[in-house]
Amino acid sequence: MPVRPVHLLPLVLAVGSTSAQAASAPKDADRTTVEQQSSRSCENPTMDQQIEALMDHHGIPGVSVALVDHGNICLSHYGVASRESSTDAAVNDDTLFEIGSVSKTFTAALGAWVQQGGAFSLSDSAASIEPDFEGRPVGEVSMLELATYTAGGFPLQFPAGVDDANIHDYFLNWQPDFAAGTKRLYSNPSIGLFGLLAAQSEGVSFAELMQDSVLPTLGLDATWLAVPDDQASRYAQGYNGDDQPVRVNPGPLDAQAYGIKTTARDMARFVQANIDAHQGNEGNQDDQRMAQALLATHQGYAAVGEMQQGLGWESYALPTTLDTLQNGTTAEMALEPQPVTMLEPSGEPQPQRWYHKTGSTGGFGAYAAFMPARQQGIVILANKRYPNGERVEAAWRILETLEQ
Repeated sequence: MPVRPVHLLPLVLAVGSTSAQAASAPKDADRTTVEQQSSRSCENPTMDQQIEALMDHHGIPGVSVALVDHGNICLSHYGVASRESSTDAAVNDDTLFEIGSVSKTFTAALGAWVQQGGAFSLSDSAASIEPDFEGRPVGEVSMLELATYTAGGFPLQFPAGVDDANIHDYFLNWQPDFAAGTKRLYSNPSIGLFGLLAAQSEGVSFAELMQDSVLPTLGLDATWLAVPDDQASRYAQGYNGDDQPVRVNPGPLDAQAYGIKTTARDMARFVQANIDAHQGNEGNQDDQRMAQALLATHQGYAAVGEMQQGLGWESYALPTTLDTLQNGTTAEMALEPQPVTMLEPSGEPQPQRWYHKTGSTGGFGAYAAFMPARQQGIVILANKRYPNGERVEAAWRILETLEQ
């Protein structure tokens, strides 16, 4: 893997080394407690260095990291799940984090799962599933365009005043800013509607389909849209930029766009499932259907420069560079429309790519990445948001050590 000259992060390491040593007692105690609870600790000095530097520089209370390497998963945990707790409970295998827009990869898996069952096709129009949309601009948009943010200009967030009671009217009255398939504009309403319609085509609610069918098929038993009362003690407290405790606010189509709460261990299982999908379809009928669904989420359906937009996942051909990956996670990519080239995917697996997704809520930051050809991946979950580029760099540096 090419190595880019280091810029910001080593400076952070150098500046932060003294403060990291000064705070080493509680951090080391937290890690010792956690590793005794973990199935396997990563014991990766580069990981420790990268994560502790990020925590020191951004004041992150706690981080959980999972590494996937040729079917093996290790977990390392840092800091605390909440500063509000009198016990300062250490982050551990069971700590639940909000993962923000990484949730879109689960929504994509749900949609592809339903599609594999024949309930709809990606080329189907929104009106073919929701008859009320007939004759409206939203009705002409395809499910693929909704899932790839190429429908014609849905905004990043719903406008103020849109809620569950009037969301249907919002879509009925929506007017595109440009022709579908000409620009990509990253959008919660766009992929949110994709998830809503995918579940509707199956005749069940999104939450029911996700929690009762998709997540169990993936083998994820600590992943939730709504954290149950008996799991509440495991739910980490998030912190905003002012270090105030915050949790994700409910909103229209929040479950589809940014609603998942999960552990690093379950996220690693999800990453492993995505990697395993490239190794062949074994298992029962549901397992095979899910493997095909995950492969469908990896296809490149639209291209913005070197980035190919899949369903949920974004990907880059290997070998790639750190600069390239970081440039794909900038605010400009998220906030401004980008000229796009719609692709005709072959349908064949694409293992020689770096797949990734960032996600944030007001008090959490998440990142997941994997390379099927190398059978390696990483998950980094934190209970405070911090710049996307630094998440990518930390993941890159840590994954490099697996090749040494």
